[in-house]
Amino acid sequence: MTTNILVTGGAGYLGSILVPALLDVGHSVTVLDNFMWRQNSLSACCANPAFDIVHGDARNSDTLKPLVAKADIIIPLAALVGAPLCDKDPVGATSTNRDAVRTLLDLASREQAILLPVTNSGYGVGEHGSFCTEESPLRPISRYGVDKVAAEAMVLERGNAISFRLATVFGMAPRMRLDLLVNDFVYRALNDRSIVLFESHFKRNYIHVRDVARAFLHGLNNFEVLRNNVYNVGLSDANISKWELCEKIREHLPDLEIFEAPIGKDPDKRDYIVSNEKIEKTGYMPQHSLDLGIQELVKGFRMIRNNQYSNT
Repeated sequence: MTTNILVTGGAGYLGSILVPALLDVGHSVTVLDNFMWRQNSLSACCANPAFDIVHGDARNSDTLKPLVAKADIIIPLAALVGAPLCDKDPVGATSTNRDAVRTLLDLASREQAILLPVTNSGYGVGEHGSFCTEESPLRPISRYGVDKVAAEAMVLERGNAISFRLATVFGMAPRMRLDLLVNDFVYRALNDRSIVLFESHFKRNYIHVRDVARAFLHGLNNFEVLRNNVYNVGLSDANISKWELCEKIREHLPDLEIFEAPIGKDPDKRDYIVSNEKIEKTGYMPQHSLDLGIQELVKGFRMIRNNQYSNT
């Protein structure tokens, strides 16, 4: 039996990896995207008869209604992602990251499953030396984090859903992003051979974009076991500071010079370490290490020499 999956924002960074993966395992996938970045990231999918695409706005209920009606599973990827972009367009950010999810819930039946990506930046600033688990208090700092926390609460209250709290994502994708921390640092290390850090001791967790896609496939394959729950998704050996990340990059690009800025502050104040034990106990394990991701990015950035792949 074919499973019909609706992916809003499916032509973005994560969707450009996830949608082909869903098609590869036999699902029928419809993508709704506004193509705000003028990307053709899903062009290779167009030959697949199980793939369809709609150019439209995920906030528009008239556009969503017929698409939701045909779906067995809904994956709301449509979002303005990252603190700087959300601060640049606060109305667009909240209407997309929070309100569009509410619209989906209003249109969907209780039988339709939802797999929601949110951000582990909702933890804000953790307690020194203590891992943030799914039971830790949520103290989002950025507008992006606040809206994603609100969207998660709505989805979990409705039920028949899984929420994935994603670590900072990295890796190459057809709809590339250079503004993500690992991607940005590797790009700077390769092209500038130097990185200036603000508040270099701030820690966070990381995850490869392909392992995020694998987490969604894991959720689909084990939905009855995972349903109505929240899972951190990250590399358990990559709870590291920005300085430690740069040292890791320097192992691959020895010419890199690392500097600590004497003044200034990081606009993204998150600082925490995260436990991914809960999802790992369900049988999910990442396959792409930070080292493999850095090697991949170095190769990819030999092709990319401009800033068209940034979200800001």
